[in-house]
Amino acid sequence: MKEQKEFKPFIDANKIIPEFTATAVILGVLLAIIFGAANAYLGLRVGMTVSASIPAAVISMGVIRLVLRKESILENNMVQTIGSAGESVAAGAIFTIPALFLWANEWGQQPPSLFEIACIAFIGGMLGILFMVPLRKALIVKEHENLPYPEGTACAEVLLAGEEGGNKAAVVFWGLGFAGVYKFLADGLKIFQSQIHYEINKYKGSAIGIDILPALTGVGYICGARISSYMFSGGILGWLVLLPLFSLFGGDIVLFPGDVPISQMDSWAIWSNYIKYIGAGAVATGGIVSLIKSLPLIANTFRKAIGDYRRREFGNKEVRTDMDLPMNYILILILILALIMWLIPVIPITFAGALLVILFGFFFATVSARLVGLVGSSNNPVSGMTISTLLIVAFLMKQTGNGGRSGMIAAIAIGSIICIVAAIAGDTSQDLKTGYLLGATPKRQQIGEFIGVFAAAIAIGAVLYLLNAAWGYGSQELPAPQATLMKMIVEGVMEANLPWTLVFAGAFIAIVVEIIGIPVLPFAVGLYLPLHLSTGIMAGGMMRLYFEKKKGEEKKDTIENGVLYSSGLIAGEGLIGILLAILAIIPMGINALGEEISLGNVIDISEKFSFGTVGSLVFFLLLLVSMVYFSRRRREN
Repeated sequence: MKEQKEFKPFIDANKIIPEFTATAVILGVLLAIIFGAANAYLGLRVGMTVSASIPAAVISMGVIRLVLRKESILENNMVQTIGSAGESVAAGAIFTIPALFLWANEWGQQPPSLFEIACIAFIGGMLGILFMVPLRKALIVKEHENLPYPEGTACAEVLLAGEEGGNKAAVVFWGLGFAGVYKFLADGLKIFQSQIHYEINKYKGSAIGIDILPALTGVGYICGARISSYMFSGGILGWLVLLPLFSLFGGDIVLFPGDVPISQMDSWAIWSNYIKYIGAGAVATGGIVSLIKSLPLIANTFRKAIGDYRRREFGNKEVRTDMDLPMNYILILILILALIMWLIPVIPITFAGALLVILFGFFFATVSARLVGLVGSSNNPVSGMTISTLLIVAFLMKQTGNGGRSGMIAAIAIGSIICIVAAIAGDTSQDLKTGYLLGATPKRQQIGEFIGVFAAAIAIGAVLYLLNAAWGYGSQELPAPQATLMKMIVEGVMEANLPWTLVFAGAFIAIVVEIIGIPVLPFAVGLYLPLHLSTGIMAGGMMRLYFEKKKGEEKKDTIENGVLYSSGLIAGEGLIGILLAILAIIPMGINALGEEISLGNVIDISEKFSFGTVGSLVFFLLLLVSMVYFSRRRREN
C-alpha cells in the first residue's frame, strides 16, 4: 500500500488542465468511427484486430498540437480513450454478429436491423465499462507494480514523448496514405493480384501462398516475430501436413462434410471441408485452456475488489485522480441494461436470463481486465470466452426446449454481448492505466468511454450492412473466420451436425501444443485461417525481428516508428476497404451479358492492363522497403 500512495503521475492531482473538452469529444468520436470501421474490415478479413490506442493518440497529438496549436496531454489522452472504444466495439461485434447475416442468407430471412445491432453493441459496450469501474482500484491502482498493461503503458509513453517534442503523427499518416494507394491499386483498379497462390503438384493436396496486403504486414510487425511464427506454424501444419495427408489417404472417398471425392478436390476445397473444422476445434480448445489457466487470477481479482469496497476509503474521494463514477449510478445503469435485453426482440430471454447474462459478463470482464494487464490486449482470448459462453448458452437453450432458429439467434446475440463486454473491459482497463500514469480523471475517462461506445454502436451496424452488401460474409474477400466459427459451434450444439471427429482432432492438437509449451491460441488461429494470411503476417514479424536484432541507441525509436507506420498501414487499408465496399454497391447498369455491374466493376481495369504475379511481388517488395524507410527515418524535433 505504501508504494502505491507514493506513486506520482505526470500531472499532479491538484493541477487542473483541459481534459474533457469539445475538441476531444469531437475528434475522439471521429476516430472511434474511423478505427471501428477499419478494424471491422480487418477482423472480417483476417480474423484478428489490433489496438487503436496508440495511433489514435498520435493523430490526436498531430491535430491538437500542430493544427489547433493547443497543448494538453490529458486532452490528447481523452481523444485516444474515446477513439479506442470504437475499435473494441468493432472487435467484439465482428466476431459474432455476421453469423446472423449468414443465417439470414441461408434461411431467406431479413438480417438483424440497424437498431438491433446498435442495441447489442451498446449493451455490451456499456456493461464492459460499468463492470470495469469497480475493478479499477483493485487492478490499476493497487496492482500498479504487478500489472504492466503493455498497451496502456506504451500509449502513455507516446503521449509523454509528444510533450517533449517531435511529430509522430506524420509517420501514421504516411502509412495510412501508402496503404490506401496500395489497396486501391490492388483491389480497386486490380492492376496486380493481392493474393499469390501456388498448388504444389508433386506434393499433391498441398499449396503455398501469401496475401500481399499492407494490413497483414502491419499486424505482423505489431505482434512481433514470436506471435507471427506461432500463427505461421499453424498454417504450415494445415497446408503442408494435413492437406497432403487428406489427399493421400482420402482417394475417391466422399467424406462428410464434403460432397465430392477427395481426389477431385483442390487445396482450397480440402481446407474448406476438413481443415477448417480441425482449426475450429483447436481455437475453441485454446480459448478454453486460456480461460482455465486464468482462474486463479480471476479469484484473486474478485477477492481484492470485494475487499476494497468493504473498506471504502471515502477520504480520498475528493482527489481528482481517484474519482470514479458513483456505485449507485453503476447499479442503476446495469439494471436498465438488463431491462433492455429483456425487451428487445433479437434477444428472446426472460428478465432472469438477462440477469444471468450480466453475471456471465461481469465474470468475463474480470477475466479480460486482468489478463490484458499481463499479456496485453493482442493476446486477450476474447474468442475463447465467447466460445465458452456459446457452448453453455446453446446447450441450456436446447435442453429447455428453446432450440431451433430462434434459439440459435438468441445464443449468438448473447454471445455477442459477452464478446463485446470482454473486448471493452480490456480496452477500458488499458485506457485507465494510461490515465493513471498521466494523472487523468478516471470519472471523465469513463464518461469518454461511454461516448465512444455510443458512437461506435451506431456506426457498426451500417458498416456490417455495407460490407455484407458489397461482398457477402463467407466470401474470399470477407471470410469472417471468427463469426463463421461461432455459427458453426452453435449449429453443432443445436443440430448435432458438426464433424466431431475433425473438431476433436483439432482439440487434441491444441492440447499437444499446450503441453510442449507453445501458446496455443495464435497457433490454433494459424491452423484455422488460410496459410496465405499467416504468411503475410509472418513477413511483418520478420521485419520487426530484423530491427530488434540491431544494436544502437536508435533501436527503440526505429521499432516505435515501425509500430506507428504499421498502425497507419492497417487503418489505411481498412478505410480503402470500406470505400471499395461502397463502390461495389453503387449500380452502373447492365453489361453485354445481361449482368448487373457496379462502380467497383467499372474501375476494375485488370482485363486491359495488369502487372501479373511478378508485379505483385514487386509491389510487395516496395511495401517492405517503405516499412524499412519509415522505421529508420529520423524525425526533426
